[in-house]
Amino acid sequence: MSKHFEDARYYLGRATEHAKAGVKEELEPVEARVKDLVGIEEEEPEASRLDRLQADLKKLEERAEGEAREAVASARKRVAEYRGHDAAAKAE
Repeated sequence: MSKHFEDARYYLGRATEHAKAGVKEELEPVEARVKDLVGIEEEEPEASRLDRLQADLKKLEERAEGEAREAVASARKRVAEYRGHDAAAKAE
């Protein structure tokens, strides 16, 4: 195929994509009005994979934070017990 035909085919494809996007953009308000008149309600889109991953990470973060708080509290308690035991040993 000649280079001219290849170029023409490429630009024709691009023009088609742009025309399709333009028509879609122009018809969106008309589509919305028709849906309002007919009573069709748009469903909430399903959570995307990224949204689900972010929610899972948030849960893991909260869980890790809770476990860290428990570990710190336990360590503080053991240190306090050790210091109390150490002070009692020095008093004797």
